[in-house]
Amino acid sequence: MQLFYIPNILGNEVILDETESKHAIRVLRLSENDQVQLIDGAGGFHEATIINAHSKKCRLLITNSIHEFEKRNFKLHIAIAPTKNIDRFEWFLEKCTEIGIDEITPLLSEQSERKIIKPERLDKILVSAMKQSLKAYLPKLNSIISFNEFISGSEYQNKYIAHCNGGEKMHLKDSVQKDKNILILIGPEGDFSTKEVEQAKEYGFQEVSLGTARLRTETAGIVACHIVNLVND
Repeated sequence: MQLFYIPNILGNEVILDETESKHAIRVLRLSENDQVQLIDGAGGFHEATIINAHSKKCRLLITNSIHEFEKRNFKLHIAIAPTKNIDRFEWFLEKCTEIGIDEITPLLSEQSERKIIKPERLDKILVSAMKQSLKAYLPKLNSIISFNEFISGSEYQNKYIAHCNGGEKMHLKDSVQKDKNILILIGPEGDFSTKEVEQAKEYGFQEVSLGTARLRTETAGIVACHIVNLVND
């Protein structure tokens, strides 16, 4: 059964946007009375029937709904410095959405090589990955923010900074507790500076390791995401 995304669903009758309508009617060749599935990005998973197969405004009637579909007992927020090659950051967003993540904040740190992102394209990648992995929750993508401003405003109790600088650090898998909301900081290609690590510690962030290998930024983000999900499996 085909899956479509419609945010802010109200009532039993909904209309696909022009892009989704065109895909449903002209590409998939769906017609009236065909059954489809809908997600709203806020935990709603719906079954619906096409009642007007219009290629620009396809109208649907919702016949069954599940709210809080596969809702998890924890939230994962990763704040990460966008990579210089935007394709690598997009790959991180896609894979973490498939694995399971609730919120992403692009960080601007001392050694960041990318200071601007285009949220419109990134939002589309998140939606596509959500649909592909059959999830009902769309991760929240925040605006890019400076490292100092972000750490000073964080209210998480379980928060970690992953880095490759010297010193003893616990592995993230040994630090994370099940069913706890978690925030993890991932640095840029040049890693966090010693000053940034110390600043984070002053605000209650715990230093952690992701293993002995030196990982690319986007790989580190995906590894951290996987570890948290595995602990909570």
